[in-house]
Amino acid sequence: MKARKAVSLQSKWLKTKLLLQSASIRPYIPDTRRFTRRNLEQMIYSYGMIYVKPERGTYGNGVIRAERGERGGFTYQYEETVRHFDTFDSFHQSLAKKTGGRRYLIQKGIHLLKHNRRRFDIRVMVQLSPKGVWEATGIIGRLGHPRKIVTNYHSGGKPTAIETLLSTHLPAQRLTQLTGELSTLGVRMAAHMQKTYPKIVQIGVDVGLDRSLTPWIIEVNMNPDPYIFNQLKNKSMYKKVMRYRRFQMKK
Repeated sequence: MKARKAVSLQSKWLKTKLLLQSASIRPYIPDTRRFTRRNLEQMIYSYGMIYVKPERGTYGNGVIRAERGERGGFTYQYEETVRHFDTFDSFHQSLAKKTGGRRYLIQKGIHLLKHNRRRFDIRVMVQLSPKGVWEATGIIGRLGHPRKIVTNYHSGGKPTAIETLLSTHLPAQRLTQLTGELSTLGVRMAAHMQKTYPKIVQIGVDVGLDRSLTPWIIEVNMNPDPYIFNQLKNKSMYKKVMRYRRFQMKK
């Protein structure tokens, strides 16, 4: 039998527009717009902090974190380099040059929770089970590199158990409740996307928690890396993720 190919939907913009069609998913999606001068100006003044990211790309490559200073001026960070600007015009011109005419998106910035002064987010792995039912098979934290703005493993992030990352932010009972909420959200997203893309068998949902523990959908990956779960001491999630993955690959 031929192995089933992974569905490749690379455009973050198309995925965002698709998810916005669901009334139950829409509240979890940060304001996201195409990169234009007008949108940049409106969003940096409205939110104070934003992310500028390529419409197509993986591993956090090309992502920029931009902020407006409380006393005026603007800054942005790309990888480990931070640049400062006195005026919006110089700020916009530099970002426009950085994007190089490629399609970029602007997303409302989420002030992520931190662990040991390092930002982290959460990856929810959702897979189609051998019985054909969507199931959240793994939830793992991604602890960002201390000098970088993205949490991806390929950019120096460290896969970490969510119990470790959230232990200082909420009690164990609330953690169980939150895990259930994220699992339900992930399954709901997969089922919604399957209506448009019936061949999908898995998605990876990147969720950011803000200081009020509100979950925000940062990104959806249609071909998520299963091997980050192997970084955990407890291998039960990794074994399940791989079991489901192998089953789908054989179809």
